[in-house]
Amino acid sequence: MLRALAPFALLALLVGGIVALDRPLPRAEIVFVSPDVFTLDPQRITYQQDVRVAQSIFEGLFTESPDGSDPLPGVAESWSVSPDGRTWTFRLRDGARWSNGDPVTSEDFAQAWMRPLLPDMASDYSGFLFMIRGGRDFFEWRTRELERIAALPDGERAAAAGELWERTLQRYREMVGVRTPDAHTIEVDLVQPTPYWPSILAFPTLFPVHRPTLGAHLSIDAESGRVKLDPKWLKPGTLVSNGPMMVTDWRYKRGMRFEPNPRHWNREAPRPASVELRPIEDSNTAVLAFQSGDVDWISDLTVEYRADMADEQRAWIERHATAFRQLRDSGMDEDAAMAALPEPGPGERRDVHVLPAFGTDFWNFNCRPTLSDGRPNPFADARVRRAFARAVDKRAITEKVTRLRERVAGSLVPAGAFGWYEPPAGLPHDPAAARAELAAAGWSDRDGDGRVEDAQGRRFPVVDILYMTGNPRTRDNALAMAQMWRETLGVDCELRGKDGKFAKEDLRSGNFMVGRGGWFGDYPDPTTFLELNRSTDGNNDRAYRNPAYDALLDAAAAELDRATRAQLLREAERILVEEDMPLMPLCQYVTAYMYDPARLHGLSRHASLAQYLNRLHRPEAAAPEAAAPTTALPGTASPEAASP
Repeated sequence: MLRALAPFALLALLVGGIVALDRPLPRAEIVFVSPDVFTLDPQRITYQQDVRVAQSIFEGLFTESPDGSDPLPGVAESWSVSPDGRTWTFRLRDGARWSNGDPVTSEDFAQAWMRPLLPDMASDYSGFLFMIRGGRDFFEWRTRELERIAALPDGERAAAAGELWERTLQRYREMVGVRTPDAHTIEVDLVQPTPYWPSILAFPTLFPVHRPTLGAHLSIDAESGRVKLDPKWLKPGTLVSNGPMMVTDWRYKRGMRFEPNPRHWNREAPRPASVELRPIEDSNTAVLAFQSGDVDWISDLTVEYRADMADEQRAWIERHATAFRQLRDSGMDEDAAMAALPEPGPGERRDVHVLPAFGTDFWNFNCRPTLSDGRPNPFADARVRRAFARAVDKRAITEKVTRLRERVAGSLVPAGAFGWYEPPAGLPHDPAAARAELAAAGWSDRDGDGRVEDAQGRRFPVVDILYMTGNPRTRDNALAMAQMWRETLGVDCELRGKDGKFAKEDLRSGNFMVGRGGWFGDYPDPTTFLELNRSTDGNNDRAYRNPAYDALLDAAAAELDRATRAQLLREAERILVEEDMPLMPLCQYVTAYMYDPARLHGLSRHASLAQYLNRLHRPEAAAPEAAAPTTALPGTASPEAASP
């Protein structure tokens, strides 16, 4: 009898073990809502939520400052620049360590910087490494070599693939202007003077990687010669990082937990005991979680009634405008000043904040000659793209659809972002001009049925509008534009919503006609926006090609005089937003946060919105008892025990 029950007892033990492993962790000191992270690989990051996490668990030579001023030193302890502005030399901190205790070395940076220069990595930010002398040449050499291997007979590829990787490592050292004379020194030769280079170095693409961990999970595909990387290197327990925080738990679509990295060089700086990223997909559920006290910060407030909530916050500020101004004039930051104001009354609130962002909301036009199904693409004609852009009443969208009072954008570069650069005006809303542009492209209502046809009587194809689900804003904007295009141009539209990851894949492959876009600047220069449309850029989802545009960007890159450089960039952008129109700027982004400044500090209100999780903290008076860390590194009793 006992022997017969043994299998059931074993099963019970296994189930009990699984339940114990899946038991919820204690509430983190700070909990925030964010879209789920796609990847923790710093060289393959694209989305803002990934950048935020990467900047907290990894650290480059520099980090972004909370107020948007010059970047702060990270792993770099000191640096110098040659008189011609092209050679930078960095000295690494002696105390910089990986989370497993290994020293952070110059080779960790050099090898990491090679990764985006491998076309097989498909990094969206390879262009950052093209700023380094020889970076583009190395990328193109590797591309040709992979094509050569693909053309070899089956029996010869394996040997060639292995040999190519060895040559790749050697050619990187020979071709690319990155030198490591010792373990704590990096020398970099740039193609041209780049005064914002430290800001580039604060972006995850230029962060170091732990070479032993990466190497243990790397292999070369014998058929193609391409690099293959086992994603297990990014899992908690395997991932080795060097930032102020580290990932201690990651459950797909359920959340991610961070705790202080006890080996970080600046471990004496204040950090929260624990932070949890919670991917609540339903925006209304996220608001309820905030109101119940289960969440401290919603990093992207998208509920349909957020404009009403923002109006309630403005009403509260306006009622206390004098006191708020006096507190600010006394030296208080904005959050501290709001926390010091009287509690909101009926119809008021202080927990919704609409912040200007260093970004532009736009919609892509597919510029490829054919659509993904092989049909001719009407948007390959710039006149059609201009017609669709002129037909959109952007102010009506910001006032009646989004209702967030965004600044209407005619340019891709946000107006006023730089004191030395004034972007072109772009094309205004002009229905008559829109219809004339479409007619010039061969599309007009020839039979009086209210829909346009070509010379053969074929109707304009139904316009496929690709938007991303999960954010009502994109759907509502798509609906508004579809109505405007029907009424002004006489074309039919069909909306197609997809999850962000899959929508991005459709954009990259050209499976769209009009597609959701948008961009937040990565560094303080107009080229952070304008490079998106370079013919070779990894983020050029539109497949836009104009040699004149590329040439203007090249000329601006080589120009030392700021005023002349501004003229070159402005002409490039004029071609972009007044002639070729591969994308339609809609408005300057704002970001709506939900947090109570009386209970959470450390969020930057600067337009860059660079939010580092290690900077979050509670005001002392409101701080609850901190949640105990749940993870200790091997050889330590707890993160605190490893601190000096």
